[in-house]
Amino acid sequence: MIKENSEVSAVFLPEIKTKEDIVRLVDELGFLPYFKGEIPGFSIEENIRALWGSEAEPEGPWEWKGPIIRAAGCAYGKFYRGRAMYVSRGWFPDFANVRRDGYDYDARVDDGLARRKDERLMQVLAERGELRSRELKALTCLSAESRKGYEQSLTFLQMQGYITTSDFVYETDRLGRPYGWGLAKYATPEHFFGAAFTERVYEREPEESREKLTAHLTKLLPQATAAQIRRLVG
Repeated sequence: MIKENSEVSAVFLPEIKTKEDIVRLVDELGFLPYFKGEIPGFSIEENIRALWGSEAEPEGPWEWKGPIIRAAGCAYGKFYRGRAMYVSRGWFPDFANVRRDGYDYDARVDDGLARRKDERLMQVLAERGELRSRELKALTCLSAESRKGYEQSLTFLQMQGYITTSDFVYETDRLGRPYGWGLAKYATPEHFFGAAFTERVYEREPEESREKLTAHLTKLLPQATAAQIRRLVG
C-alpha cells in the first residue's frame, strides 16, 4: 500500500523488491516513472533497494521491463519529459488522447500537423505492426540525415502517444542462452492493445481526458505542484 507522510504531505511508495511489486504499483497508481524526477518519491529509482543487479541478485528493474509489460499489459516508453514511465492499460487511452490532442496519426498528417521526418517511422510501424529497435532503425534510416534524427523522432512519437514499447527481447547464443542488453520492441498502441485502446482513445474530448488525468494525479501526488502535474499529463 502507498504510505502518506502527513508532515510533508508527500506520498512514498513501499520498498520495491520484485517485479511483481512494480506490476502491482502500475495497476494501483496508473503511472510509474522509472527514474527520479521532479516529483519527490514518485519513481522506481527512489524506492528500490538497488537500481541495478548485483552478483547476489543479477536481475534488477532493467531486466524486469519485458516481464512487467507482459504481466501488467501496460504501456512503457519515454512518456515523461523524454524519460521512461509505465502507464497502465486502463489509463493509457486518456493519456494518449491528451498527448495526441484527439488526432489519430493519419488525421495529423492530413492537417499538416505531423513532422515530415517522423512520417517514415510511423508508416513502417503501421505496416509491420511490431518491430525490434534494430529492425525499425534499419527500415526507417535510409539516409545519413534520417539516421541522425532517428532517436529524436522515436522519443517525440512516444511523447505524443503514438508509439509504445511492447516488449524487450534478448539475443541468444548457439545454445539458446540469452545475452547482452534487452532490445526494445516497438508498436503503435493500436496494434499492441487492440480494441481495448482503439475503442476508448477518442471517446472523450482531449480536455475531458486532461481533467480526468489531472484530478487523479493531483489526488495521488499531494506533494506535486500544479505545474508539475501539468508536465506529467503533457
